[in-house]
Amino acid sequence: MQFDLSAVETATLVFIGTLVFGAILAAFVLTAGLVALVVLGAGKLAWVVVSNSLLAVVHGINSGWDRLVHRASAVDLSGDFQGQPAPSTGTYPRVILRDS
Repeated sequence: MQFDLSAVETATLVFIGTLVFGAILAAFVLTAGLVALVVLGAGKLAWVVVSNSLLAVVHGINSGWDRLVHRASAVDLSGDFQGQPAPSTGTYPRVILRDS
């Protein structure tokens, strides 16, 4: 016995078609939502990686600068420089600038 589609009522075909169309639409919406979540997750991950890298670089620069300044302040200059004659204005002693 063969199935004859012409024997099915039009209302039944419309109902089945509506169900199939609704299933296709639901699958499309679910797929689009999943893709959006994946893209947002990848963007968030990229943002976290970039911001943490920049913060680590800034922290490294700051700690390096801090070590350099502390090391430079620990240097003991035992005496002042002797005055040297200037080309036309006489003699002035050089000033040693320190981090106080």
